[in-house]
Amino acid sequence: MEEGNAYQSSFDQEYSIMIRKAMRYLSEDARTSILELSKKLGVSRRTIRSKLLKAEADLGIRYTTEFSESMLGLSNPHLIRVKFRNKPNYSEILRILSSSYIPQLAVLTKGTYDMFIYANAVTSSEYVHWDKRTQIMLSKYGVLWNPSGVAHMHLGFFPIRNELIDRANIPNKDKEMLKLLNTNSRMSFSEISKRLNMHFNTVAYNFNRLVKSGYIKRFTVSADVPRNSAVMTIFSKYNMSEHYEEDSAKSRIEYKENGTEYPILNRYPIVLQLVGSSDVFIMGLFDDEDTAYDHVVSRYKKIFSNERPKVERGKLDRVLLGRLPFRSVDTEKEYNVIKWTVDKTDLLQ
Repeated sequence: MEEGNAYQSSFDQEYSIMIRKAMRYLSEDARTSILELSKKLGVSRRTIRSKLLKAEADLGIRYTTEFSESMLGLSNPHLIRVKFRNKPNYSEILRILSSSYIPQLAVLTKGTYDMFIYANAVTSSEYVHWDKRTQIMLSKYGVLWNPSGVAHMHLGFFPIRNELIDRANIPNKDKEMLKLLNTNSRMSFSEISKRLNMHFNTVAYNFNRLVKSGYIKRFTVSADVPRNSAVMTIFSKYNMSEHYEEDSAKSRIEYKENGTEYPILNRYPIVLQLVGSSDVFIMGLFDDEDTAYDHVVSRYKKIFSNERPKVERGKLDRVLLGRLPFRSVDTEKEYNVIKWTVDKTDLLQ
């Protein structure tokens, strides 16, 4: 790797270390109370509350839930790269996408593709039906539709819509509580009790049961794109080489680096391994388009030069459906490594 990972974003520098630490604590557990935050940060509850309110407004922070989609019975995650040969009507596309529970996030981009979609479904037949139906409905725009299955999540998560939770194979009372926590993961037991017309003690019992069930990975944060910043995304298809594992190890240095111990938001919110039309998806957050291109596109090509990658890129324009996955977690601990090669001795077992 070349030098240069010490880069720190200007939007990090806009926030004090206190509020950046608070963002880390809330990204890793959004139900951390103001009292707990004040003790961890060594400031008064009034101070942290006022500073946090400003950051929430600046960054469009929402408190949500990171689910184990597989535990909810949602086993068909796909990421779809979309290009239109004819000028699309995005209002109509939003209507088409929002009419189904399957698409969770749709982002418009400027680059070699026009949009990407994250989708999941309960059954493969439901996913395939939606996939083909959507392509037919978009065909008048000359749609080029390139789906890939999500094989492995190295970093990040996709916030899901409540419509997807409704389709999970779990009791209705659990769905209703999960939807409330998905909308606001800091919601108090008292408020949940009122919303569900359920006794406080029953709410507490069901909450603890759901946490232990494995449905919930964590209560976390979902923020908007900071002002004066650029988000670059890439889909890549490569030719596997004997150097792939070594090159992947180099890439992890880049993707785990944030320029500071406590960024207000992670530099790389999403790093995925895919199977299908693409092998990799990466999303990077930087100050401007040139810096984003250098880190997300150019450095990727340099690291994986042995694999001769074909890279499609798209700069985020706006979110059409769903929520972005921006937050601040410890990427050194969070990065989920997977090794694809098999030792010869393993084949003899």
